[in-house]
Amino acid sequence: MWELREGDPMARALLTDELWEFIKPLLPAPKDRRFRFPGRKPIDNRLCLNGILFVLKTGIPWEDLPLEMGCSGMTCWNRLHEWQQAGIWDKIHQALLDRLNAADQLDWERAIVDSSYDRAVAGGATLAPAPSTGANWAASTI
Repeated sequence: MWELREGDPMARALLTDELWEFIKPLLPAPKDRRFRFPGRKPIDNRLCLNGILFVLKTGIPWEDLPLEMGCSGMTCWNRLHEWQQAGIWDKIHQALLDRLNAADQLDWERAIVDSSYDRAVAGGATLAPAPSTGANWAASTI
């Protein structure tokens, strides 16, 4: 079985031991296997995270994830989806921001709040309706 080692070309820049030790406690433990029909052993979280980072960094399709990474693209995609549903990515993001802020490595002068990330609860000011741009309604394309 392939395992992450310092110096491996695919693993070297994606997930350092220091970053892994920081993120590891934030990830859920693998589910217990069934007793009667146990199926395959779950893939290690570090291998999946490394595969996810590799796909996101390179932009390759999930199904093209090299087998040398230690897990399939579908396994990585499923784990990505599970962690998204469980809110794990938000926890990792917040923990990394807290760590960088504590180390005074964030420049808050350059921070911006985007309405696509932080919704406006009150809805903002009511604007006048947009003026029509043509004399007649457009024909339906359905």
